[in-house]
Amino acid sequence: MTDQEHNDQQEPEAPDSPETEQPEEQLVNDADTLSAQVETLANALASAKEQTLRAQADAQNSRRRAEQDVEKAHKFGQEKLVIDLLPVVDNLERALATIDRDVEANKPIIEGIELTLKSFTDSLARHQVLALNPAGEPFDPQLHQAMTMIDNPDVEPNTVIDVFQKGYTLHGRLVRPAMVVVAKG
Repeated sequence: MTDQEHNDQQEPEAPDSPETEQPEEQLVNDADTLSAQVETLANALASAKEQTLRAQADAQNSRRRAEQDVEKAHKFGQEKLVIDLLPVVDNLERALATIDRDVEANKPIIEGIELTLKSFTDSLARHQVLALNPAGEPFDPQLHQAMTMIDNPDVEPNTVIDVFQKGYTLHGRLVRPAMVVVAKG
């Protein structure tokens, strides 16, 4: 056998040939590619889960806001009607204040106006419309509107000494501030 023939026979059997190494490198490359794809898919899944959670939270917040809006509409939807009815209460109170109570003929009129005023204020109270009559209380700019200030050494400064017109709240929210006279300090 010639040296050439001998070399030809040995080449296919050689363990260090590039043909046997190529499948191993290809497997390593395929494993790296698959690993990168798995990582990409895992990141996409985590992102999709986060977006889903955000969408669910957003939907829940929208639902809660809508429920609160409906509740406020039920509570405060009567506000315009209440504002329109408050002058009636004011007029009934003024009528009682101007009638001469000493005249016997006025007693049935006074009684009728008082009963009407009482039934009217009771009706308002059933709907959570409450009067603010702050005489003698400290002045609160959130609830009172100061019409004037008067020197009065008998009371502490910033105390309400007279009420021109009562204020009213609807479910705890101010509908009309009380118009008051406040003591100067």
